[in-house]
Amino acid sequence: MATGSHTVEIPVEVQQVWDYVSDLEKWATSVPAYKEHEIINDKQSIWTFEGSVKSMKKTIQAQVDITEWNEPSTIKFELKGLSDNFTGSGHFTAEDVSGKTVMTCTVNVHAGGFSGAVLTPVIKWAVPKVASRLTESIARKIAVFS
Repeated sequence: MATGSHTVEIPVEVQQVWDYVSDLEKWATSVPAYKEHEIINDKQSIWTFEGSVKSMKKTIQAQVDITEWNEPSTIKFELKGLSDNFTGSGHFTAEDVSGKTVMTCTVNVHAGGFSGAVLTPVIKWAVPKVASRLTESIARKIAVFS
């Protein structure tokens, strides 16, 4: 399993962070390798990512299911590969610290089946970078919009 977690401090109140991260449309394009997404309902969406590894281009689709909305502090989700055999989970947390917000994004991904042997090294390399870049990008956008 690959895990990535990143924490940032954002100079805004926790409610402003919640207002941003609870609206998928506001931050979807911040996910590294993002290509497109489709909202199925308020708790489910399909995400498409496209990236290159060692000059090999790969498109990956994943179903994202929101498992918990706990305003203003927590969003939990599960991932299921549609194009490849992987599963995962993650969460956003936001905590008020003296009028500022400490936000953490954590993502866990596990590749399975026959393709797992091929995907695991890529996932172990990519997941920490995705968590870090996504968290930093969201923090920058929130700071700009506030």
